[in-house]
Amino acid sequence: MLLLCSDHPELRDLGRAKRRREAITAATCLTEALVDHLNVGVAQAYMNQRKLDHEVKTLQVQAAQFAKQTGQWIGMVENFNQALKEIGDVENWARSIELDMRTIATALEYVYKGQLQSAPS
Repeated sequence: MLLLCSDHPELRDLGRAKRRREAITAATCLTEALVDHLNVGVAQAYMNQRKLDHEVKTLQVQAAQFAKQTGQWIGMVENFNQALKEIGDVENWARSIELDMRTIATALEYVYKGQLQSAPS
């Protein structure tokens, strides 16, 4: 039969056309498989990029909140330091007043004792 097929050009052309269609079909299947394989990787990269973008936005929001909170803490510490300074100033003022009062009391006592000694008995 092989001899018969080789003798008839129409049959040979049909065989070639059939092989050509099979080759085209196989090449198309291979191309689609390669594209599908690449698309899976591209889709995964796209999803990863979306996740990263979301994480970046979340991190930016959290960093801004942390910066705001840190600023508030710094303000509180500065206010606390100012209050401590004021307390220290009040303590110094109280010591100064106390020292002045002792000086005045000593002077008054000295004057009083002087008057008692100079008074006729």
